[in-house]
Amino acid sequence: MTIWFIILWVVIFLLGVSFIYLGMRVPKFLNPTIFVEWSKIKYFLFGSCITLGVIGLITLCLDFVNAVICVLYLAMIWMISDFIFWVLEKVFHLSFQHYYAGWLALILTVAMLIAGWYVNHHVVQTNYELITKKNVPNFRIAMIADVHLGTTFDAKGFADYLDEIQQQNPDVVVVVGDYVDDSSKKDEMVKASRALGKIKTKYGVYFVLGNHDRGYYGAKYRGFSKQGLIDALASNGVRVLQDEIVLVADSFYIIGRKDASETKERNKHRTMIFDFVDELDKGKYIIVLDHQPTDFKNQMTAMVDLVLSGHTHGGQLFPFNQVGKWIGANDLVYGHEHRHKTDFIVTSGISNWAIKFKTGTKSEFVIIDIKQGR
Repeated sequence: MTIWFIILWVVIFLLGVSFIYLGMRVPKFLNPTIFVEWSKIKYFLFGSCITLGVIGLITLCLDFVNAVICVLYLAMIWMISDFIFWVLEKVFHLSFQHYYAGWLALILTVAMLIAGWYVNHHVVQTNYELITKKNVPNFRIAMIADVHLGTTFDAKGFADYLDEIQQQNPDVVVVVGDYVDDSSKKDEMVKASRALGKIKTKYGVYFVLGNHDRGYYGAKYRGFSKQGLIDALASNGVRVLQDEIVLVADSFYIIGRKDASETKERNKHRTMIFDFVDELDKGKYIIVLDHQPTDFKNQMTAMVDLVLSGHTHGGQLFPFNQVGKWIGANDLVYGHEHRHKTDFIVTSGISNWAIKFKTGTKSEFVIIDIKQGR
């Protein structure tokens, strides 16, 4: 949790810097003669009031978290725009009658946020093909993570995406955590679980819990507990794995791990990957479902074949995509990586948590083809 407190204070610092910067820049859109007799404090307070009004308006339309994101982007792009025009004036000796730097910053920020909103709310399909030397029949995995039900789509929207997945004829479907959120409603969770149970596969649907699935504010807040979620999934034929192993078609194993937050935040036990693998037939293909991509070294050493994770949202926001990896919170932020004999795939997720924009990644479900080769 220390990392998240650090991130929180960094965001607060950046918000303060952004607020001050915008407070000094916003009045530049107006005729400068208006401010001739104004003090710097009065000038700043005027710009600050306008900035606060914008933050309030965005908060009313979305919420405070997304208002902060919008302000941070505006300040960052505005600083870059001001620097570009400063270079044009000082180095190339150009002069500008109007405050074009500010207008450029506004246009670019609005364009980026519109694009980020669109990308966040429109799910695409991402494909991977993996080759194994093990004696396993070719099969197709559909992978879903970070649904955070109710954030960008409801149960009906989720069912529509499941229809798209069904068209890919997956042999097995895996849901890799954060299926629901604290804001998810019980009736929506039940409907979504019913839709998930209706998808037709050869080998079934498997599920592991993420940190948000247990609920941070308790069962009363959202109307159902972690066990209520598990029961709803199980009643629809979805196999929920909590540090459990399933042998599928006598060809491949699926290991479903408890989420890393069980040990990090709740001081509970989760089985080490070596304890799973020691009892398995190493000639069979071994798949690990682990919501958070934080145990790559051990999983690689254990020589499992494939690890599937979510949690990172693909880094979510440019240019901060790789921060999770830089600070050691994640082993991989997004995509496919091969280490020794193990393939790791981290998805950006089919939805997200509170932030309504994805400026550095995409919303996706993943199709993985496992094929035998030499």
